[in-house]
Amino acid sequence: MTTGPVPPSGLAAVSEALLAMSRHLEVRDVLKTIVVSARDLLDAEYAALGVPDDHGGFAQFVVAGVSDEQWKAIGPLPRQHGILAAMLRDATPQRLADVRADPRFEGWPEAHPDMSDFLGLPVADGDEVLGAIFLANKRCPLPRTERACGFTAEDEALLSILAQHAAIALTNARLYERSRELTIAGERARLAHELHDAVSQKLFSLRLTAQAAAALLRRNPDRAREELQQVAALAAEAAEELRAAVVELRPAALDEDGLVATLRTQARVLDRAHSARVVFRSSGVRALPAAQEEALLRVAQEALHNALRHAGPTRVDITLDRHGQGALLRVADDGTGFDPTAVRRAGRHLGLVSMRDRANGVGGGLTVESAPGKGTVIEMEVPGGA
Repeated sequence: MTTGPVPPSGLAAVSEALLAMSRHLEVRDVLKTIVVSARDLLDAEYAALGVPDDHGGFAQFVVAGVSDEQWKAIGPLPRQHGILAAMLRDATPQRLADVRADPRFEGWPEAHPDMSDFLGLPVADGDEVLGAIFLANKRCPLPRTERACGFTAEDEALLSILAQHAAIALTNARLYERSRELTIAGERARLAHELHDAVSQKLFSLRLTAQAAAALLRRNPDRAREELQQVAALAAEAAEELRAAVVELRPAALDEDGLVATLRTQARVLDRAHSARVVFRSSGVRALPAAQEEALLRVAQEALHNALRHAGPTRVDITLDRHGQGALLRVADDGTGFDPTAVRRAGRHLGLVSMRDRANGVGGGLTVESAPGKGTVIEMEVPGGA
């Protein structure tokens, strides 16, 4: 099957699609961008991209042109059979006037949209087939029954260019995620080691001081009282060391449940654990890159810790709302408040420098509004992807 030359207008559209793909580093975002770009580029009603697993099915299958309700009604992810299997097995393009007339066609579920003309290409990195991209039903100004439309050789050439760059983008995204996993694993190991050393030293001192206090209790009560005060101080330091180290670990809940659900759960736990009312509200927030979600969670945790431990509030409100293409986090309490200018002069008080560093690290910004007796409002804004 030969492919024709790509017209200049097509090259501009391909360039735009490639730029869109290059803006993302998360695999799920890259897959969705590839599918949407292919559908728009070739003016198709439907597009999909399947990433195979090792068991005859698909590990991921991303679609465009199918509503969420339709997708749920279709049922489980497809298996590698028929035309899909041919592209994955033979790594060859498939351009068909009517996929239903092909001898390899094996039908589709009842809720599946009806498709006729079909174009599919493998997404390959060298000899490794990473997936396959499929398009169906080229949009046509004439009634489809007149068979005046269908994918052309030029369409195939455009999709071939897109598929080649999609392989690069997908490979880069996988490498990025793997690198991030290794970084997180290495950071976990480092923090665990530091946590063990720091807390072990504190607990050893705690034990010795408690033993000394017990020995002094009868013959020198005043000295024993001093030693017990030292025990309390050491215990507080050990607890703070533990909290500081644990807060650096990315919680599994963030990966499993997402940012909104994680914040909602933490708010409920804190609401039960403290006398202050802790309320969480969110609207319109879409999935963000992992680094941004983690930064938002950490800033929320630090702000909540400061409010509940130091400000004595009766109520803390956490809101997370969509802000343009990004998100805006707001943590407001009615506690004692403080003078932000004095805090800036004092240095890293209340973790504000750390929170600003986290916000800046993901391209966002942090603002703090507070005054003695007026409560505190901390806002963090992060941008979104393309």
